[in-house]
This record gives sequence, C-alpha cells and structure tokens, in this order.
Amino acid sequence: MFGLEVGGLFGLIWLIIILWAIIKVAQSNAGALAKAIWIVVLLFLPLIGLIAWLLFGPKG
Repeated sequence: MFGLEVGGLFGLIWLIIILWAIIKVAQSNAGALAKAIWIVVLLFLPLIGLIAWLLFGPKG
C-alpha cells in the first residue's frame, strides 16, 4: 500500500518535470523543426530525452 502511494508521487513529479521540459522547448528560440524533434524525443524517450535536452538542447 505504501509503495503504490510513493510510486504515484514519483510518477506525478516525473510528469511535471517532463511537462516543464516540453514547455521550455516550446518557448525556446529554436526553429520549428528542432522544437518538434525535441518534443518527440521527450515524449518517446523521456529519461534519455530529458538528459539530452538539458545537456544539448536550445538555451533560451
């Protein structure tokens, strides 16, 4: 019972982090194609995509 609640909390936090990253990508100065690629990567490869975006993504 406790594990489900903790897992749900971590899942919610993870969802918020991914949504934050998608919003930051959408608001960046990158071109439309670059934004679309980053968003697709974040959606389909969330952990790898988030790390890659933080390291190599558009700054702005």
